[in-house]
Amino acid sequence: MSIGAIVKDGKLVENASQSSSTDKTKGRKGSDMDKDAFLQLLVAQMKYQDPLEPTSNTEYVSQYAQFSQVEQMSNMAKNMDLNRASSLVGKYVQVSTTEQNGETKSAEGKVDYVAYENGKPLLSINGNLYNMNDLVTVLDEKYVNAYDKVLDATVQLNKLPGVMNVSAENAKEVSKVLDIFANMTDYELGFVAKDTADRVIAYKRKLDEVKAAENTKPEEKPKSEETKPEGEASEVKPEESKTEENSSK
Repeated sequence: MSIGAIVKDGKLVENASQSSSTDKTKGRKGSDMDKDAFLQLLVAQMKYQDPLEPTSNTEYVSQYAQFSQVEQMSNMAKNMDLNRASSLVGKYVQVSTTEQNGETKSAEGKVDYVAYENGKPLLSINGNLYNMNDLVTVLDEKYVNAYDKVLDATVQLNKLPGVMNVSAENAKEVSKVLDIFANMTDYELGFVAKDTADRVIAYKRKLDEVKAAENTKPEEKPKSEETKPEGEASEVKPEESKTEENSSK
């Protein structure tokens, strides 16, 4: 079966099927013309040109120059993507992907290495490969460490008993969590939410009250040092009584 095309006035006439396909392509996102499409158009123009009014050599040279520029720009963009991907190795990034069902998923982690597939860079994050187009944010390592530290400390704070339930029995556990916040730098404290900071202050006040109450408790004296009631005769040991009898003789 042969494939034919209608030429009118030196131009290719599209049928209904071709026109519908072209409209869909125009309406599709990301369907920018690449060098292959540009070359196909140039070949089609040469193939279906009007034999009575052929395209001049000057126009062909001009179109070829345009084609060369398109190819150079495409190669330059590809090299920039490769360099950009290589510079992300060892950095923390966040990516967002869209599943086939339309669900959006996010992932973040350290870029372990960059893989190349069909000339396109893929980022390896937590053992999975992601396209460079899925890249959303590049995170600073100091930022990630501070955020994770505050998040972990907040989780431990949430596990503590209520402020009013702080007692001598759990004072050591509460003090351990409060020390984490006390040893944070100013940069790390900037990640602490206001309500979390207010709770830390409330725990600190209650803990100080519990310690103060413990220090003011009267000390219990040993039983051997307890004073005997007045009028109670002291018990005389047998050996002491014998010594007194001998001395009287």
